[in-house]
Amino acid sequence: MWTARAVLGTLPTGVAARVLACALAVSALTGCDALSTSSGPEEPSASASVPAGGTASVRPSGYGAVFLAVGECSSFGTTSFTEVLCTSERAAARVVARYDGKVADGPSCPANTDFVLHISETRPASDEDGDGAVPQGYACMRKLQPPHPGDPGGGGGPRTVVGDCVYSSGSGEVRETACDGKGEKPPEYRVTSAVEDRSKCPPSTELYVQLGGTEPVGCARPV
Repeated sequence: MWTARAVLGTLPTGVAARVLACALAVSALTGCDALSTSSGPEEPSASASVPAGGTASVRPSGYGAVFLAVGECSSFGTTSFTEVLCTSERAAARVVARYDGKVADGPSCPANTDFVLHISETRPASDEDGDGAVPQGYACMRKLQPPHPGDPGGGGGPRTVVGDCVYSSGSGEVRETACDGKGEKPPEYRVTSAVEDRSKCPPSTELYVQLGGTEPVGCARPV
C-alpha cells in the first residue's frame, strides 16, 4: 500500500499573506513602504513509498498507476497519509490537482485547495517496468467534508484569495485567519477585491496583499 508521511505534525491552520504595503494601523512606517513578509507554517511535507518491485497487479483494487493522482483520495492523518478508495470510510481528502517537481517551480494549486502534500521521490532498488517509482511532486488536496480552510474566509489553504481575512502578527507581517472569528486570532482585515495594480484598489483600502496570478494585488480593508 502506498503511504505519504507528513513531516510536520499538523496541517496548517493559516497561511501567511505577503504584504506589499499597509496603513499606519499595521505599521509605524509612513507612506506605503513595502514590508517584510512572514513565511508562515510550512505545508505538510510527505514522502511516498511503494513496495520494492511493486506492480499494478499487486496493488489493492482502485489504486491508479500514479500515487495520489487527480481524483484519488487520501486517508485521515496528521503524520501519515495513505491512498485509499474514495468510497472508503477512511477517505478524508481528494486530490484536485497533481504536479511533478517542487511547489516553488510548478503551477499554483487551485484556489479551493485545503492543504498540500509534498511527495518525495522514491525509486525501488529493483523495478523492472518502472511502475514502482514515485517522482517528486505535490498533491493539492480538498477535504471531503467541511470545514474547508481553503474556502474564502476559511482561515487556511496554501493561497490567499478574495474573501480571506488576515491579522497583524507584528514586525510588519500579517497572517491569515478565519473571518468568522473562530480561529486562534480575530480577523483585522478582509481582502475585498483583486486588481492588476494597487493604484486600482478602492480608496477604502488600508492593506495591499500579494495574491499572485493575473490580478496579483489584493485590496484589504478593516473588518
